[in-house]
Amino acid sequence: MFVRFLRPNNLSQKMMRVILSIYLSVTCLITGMQFLTEYLKTQSSILKELRQLEETVRGPISNSLWQYNQNQLDVLITGLVKMPTIEGVDIVDKHAQNRISKRSYAPDSIPLSVFETQTDLYWTLHEEKIFLGSLTLYSSSEVVLDRVLFGFSLIAITAIIKISILFGLFIWAFDRYLAIPLKELMSQVNDVQLSQDMSKRINLSNIENNELSQLQEHMNNMLSAIEADQKKSLENEQAKRKWLEDAVAKRTEALQISNEKLKDLAAKDSLTGALNRGSFFQTAQHLLVLSQRQKSCASFILMDLDHFKKINDTYGHFVGDQVLTHFTHTIRTFLRKSDLVGRVGGEEFAIFLPDTAIEGAFQLADKIRQAISNSILDIDGKKVTYTVSLGIDTSESTDLSIDQLFKRADLKLYGAKDKGRNRVEK
Repeated sequence: MFVRFLRPNNLSQKMMRVILSIYLSVTCLITGMQFLTEYLKTQSSILKELRQLEETVRGPISNSLWQYNQNQLDVLITGLVKMPTIEGVDIVDKHAQNRISKRSYAPDSIPLSVFETQTDLYWTLHEEKIFLGSLTLYSSSEVVLDRVLFGFSLIAITAIIKISILFGLFIWAFDRYLAIPLKELMSQVNDVQLSQDMSKRINLSNIENNELSQLQEHMNNMLSAIEADQKKSLENEQAKRKWLEDAVAKRTEALQISNEKLKDLAAKDSLTGALNRGSFFQTAQHLLVLSQRQKSCASFILMDLDHFKKINDTYGHFVGDQVLTHFTHTIRTFLRKSDLVGRVGGEEFAIFLPDTAIEGAFQLADKIRQAISNSILDIDGKKVTYTVSLGIDTSESTDLSIDQLFKRADLKLYGAKDKGRNRVEK
């Protein structure tokens, strides 16, 4: 407890130290003033006694001086020095010569303070006063302290008892009404902070209607306000999150649709809608690998429109584009959903047929050739006819790349053109 008083580590102990320090200082000051008052009072009483002694011995000492009776004078002075009140005696004659000087203390143990009374010595002869000298009686602080020692002891003991009792009462009162409630308050505040649960409230035990109860009420009001703000913030955050999630979902859906459109646009020829060269060969490669794993055959048809440059030169590019569109539409009418068609050049198209042997591919190719050969396009009042040449090849077990099929079908295509066009070569 005393160590906590000397080294306080919380507010209540600091307040207790300040109050007790002030009380101790005031008590010491008042006690010191009591000591000083008693000391001065006792010193005044001793001076009064010295004056009374001077009146008592003044006559015998004057008589001894007048009669030059040194023995009687020595006896008187020795008796005075032995008195407990007197610490020393000085007798000076009329010529200011020191006749007698005696002290009750040794020269090396002089008291802290010395005070004296002095009176003149006279002898009356024929009603005339004759000056004989002066008598000085000394006393000291030791005499005063000897007299007031008991009173001083009582005052000191009383002060120590009062300080001890009040020290204990102060500590008990501070612990009971301030330190313990504050510790409980801090403990509950820490619990709320650690749990992050703003629904908890401060509830101090044995609390009276004072500043601590008001502080508890204010803190609970603050917790209620924080809880309400948290709920409101959570509701706002949930509403914003829902709105954001809806917006993100809508945007994601729109982006997916856009990406699908972009992917479709990137994979297809913008004029005919058939796969472009890169997408066609990439997809055909995957299907070829799958066919090889399944140990099934696949066929590749390479087609080229006959004399397409002549159509562009004769009728213009607009008509040429219409011819390419018509050709693509016609091809699709003969294909399955699993078949691929792509535009691999200006007027060059290719078809990849999974799970199709050479005979099946040939029959399909010839149907396409006949349909194109029998077609008559009416474009802006112009009758346009055209034909197509086709080369066919089927995959082998050693084929690892679609380029191998493409090269062999390309050779067959050139064979068809060399033999007069509008024909299928396998």
